[in-house]
Amino acid sequence: MCHYCGCRDIPLIKEFIAEHESVTDLAGDAVRALERDDTVRAAELLRRMAGELDVHWRGEENGLFAVMRRDEEYRAYIEALEVEHRELAELLATVDLADADDRAKVVAAVDELHHHIAKEEDGLFPASLTALTGEEWNASMAAWREAHPQAGPEAP
Repeated sequence: MCHYCGCRDIPLIKEFIAEHESVTDLAGDAVRALERDDTVRAAELLRRMAGELDVHWRGEENGLFAVMRRDEEYRAYIEALEVEHRELAELLATVDLADADDRAKVVAAVDELHHHIAKEEDGLFPASLTALTGEEWNASMAAWREAHPQAGPEAP
């Protein structure tokens, strides 16, 4: 995980990273529950994870992703990230934890989620420091706030 460019000091990026950490904590707990064959607990954790991801993805996609995709240089990169969002959302919506193959898919998806997050935190977020104008940062933060109405006006 990158710590050299300073993007972690940007309030919006801090929020995205905190959300990543929360989701990966839930994902790890779900995998451990599956290892104990506690599918009831795993299902609850995956449900919470899906809910957090839904809000997180709206904040990212309607804000930072939307403004950065205007630049041809980032468009394909962002589109690939959004495909990964859709694939994970579909899995979480349809997974049958009684099915061993689906449990294996969840474990693989959690591993892939870590790679996905690295693409954002080590690639896209640092790039945003030089790619976005003040107006684009404002639009990105407004989209995050819209996806997180409970956060209040002092949020990024």
